[in-house]
Amino acid sequence: MYPRHTPRRAAGITTAVIASLALAACGSSDGDAVGEPETPSEPVDLRMTVWTADAAQLALFDEIADAYIEENPELVNSVTFETIPFEDYTTSLTTQLAGGNAPDLAWILESYAPEFVSSGALADLRPALEGTEDYALDDLLPSSLALWEDEEGLYAYPFSNSPFAMFVNTDQIEAADQPDPAELVESGEWTYDAARDISAAVAAETGKEGLVVRDFDYQIWENLATVWGGWGAAPWSEDGTQCTFTEPEMVEAMTWFHDAVFTDEALPGPGTTADFFAGDAAMTITQISRASSLEDAFDWDVVPLPAGPEGQQNVIGQGGVGVFTAAETPDVAADFLAYFTNPENAEKLAAYFPPPRESLLTAETLSDANPKLDSDQLQEVVVDGVDGAVTKPAHRNFAQLEQTVRAELDALWTADADVEAVLADTCAAAQPLLEE
Repeated sequence: MYPRHTPRRAAGITTAVIASLALAACGSSDGDAVGEPETPSEPVDLRMTVWTADAAQLALFDEIADAYIEENPELVNSVTFETIPFEDYTTSLTTQLAGGNAPDLAWILESYAPEFVSSGALADLRPALEGTEDYALDDLLPSSLALWEDEEGLYAYPFSNSPFAMFVNTDQIEAADQPDPAELVESGEWTYDAARDISAAVAAETGKEGLVVRDFDYQIWENLATVWGGWGAAPWSEDGTQCTFTEPEMVEAMTWFHDAVFTDEALPGPGTTADFFAGDAAMTITQISRASSLEDAFDWDVVPLPAGPEGQQNVIGQGGVGVFTAAETPDVAADFLAYFTNPENAEKLAAYFPPPRESLLTAETLSDANPKLDSDQLQEVVVDGVDGAVTKPAHRNFAQLEQTVRAELDALWTADADVEAVLADTCAAAQPLLEE
């Protein structure tokens, strides 16, 4: 499960992130590695911030923590999981850091991973994980670790790896006499052009909407990574220093998207709300955890993201959990994290969070968490969707970039927009932030 990426943003979040991370790193060993824990003078109380309030998930966390305490009474007296609402999560977390009230461990959203990793506020977990018996660190998919690494250090465990996929209302597609996306997947013809054409035809036939990029709403532009990945496009260079909105791949991808909205009418335009799960649209791109929202009101299917000119690119939303160097006993916190995410407990957590462990990425393991999906769907969309996937855009200065890019792209969402000019303006505004 992965939370809805809401358009609500807290003002001044960048200042809070930068200031608090700097303060968190002050007086610490700036990203020091943590290994085998030293026994404290008395057992400690650990606190982990999370954004889930789901009772079943929290009960599982408590179950794992209780088992750890029972095995390590000399290290830990209690483990508290503190829920912070998702829409306020990063702001609240960094406020705690700035106020000298750092949690021992915390969930971290992928968009802010580079900022946290480069800050020195997080401990290097690799020695602790490598030193834990039977942890099997090499079972973690390299692609899932990339965002949380810095040279040889590993600064968070990617506990949730939720793929994006295409949900399909097969009733609407059949009624409009359009090709079945699942058959197009089998024949190798499942492309963004095919999805556009099907969506436009269904919208014209039914009077409903065609394809919806869920949670985009012409504000959360980073969710378009699920589209532009098929063109091999990205908003900035891999090292995060150069704006690439003006590169040919991005211009072509955004031109395709603009035309699909305003010329082909395959996607709802600005101001139009359409909920696929309420039967308002033929298709939607969203994370696989949304399958729980499906009812029996219509027949549906789920297929991988389509291919673009550069092929098919899987995209995931990701959450990591790290240990703060400002914690009173980061070595003990890291030891708990190693226990919390060992192979046995990772299998339990897989009931809610697609794991980074290759051995657990099987349809059988994931079936309990996704009872509405059959084994073929789980294999194609979840298992194959995690391996080799890229994450949504992330940057060490993401909060400012998110707001700046959104403001510049507003000019793109009109029928007569000059795509190249808008993207050039976007890079002009974004480039100074990439260089900070």
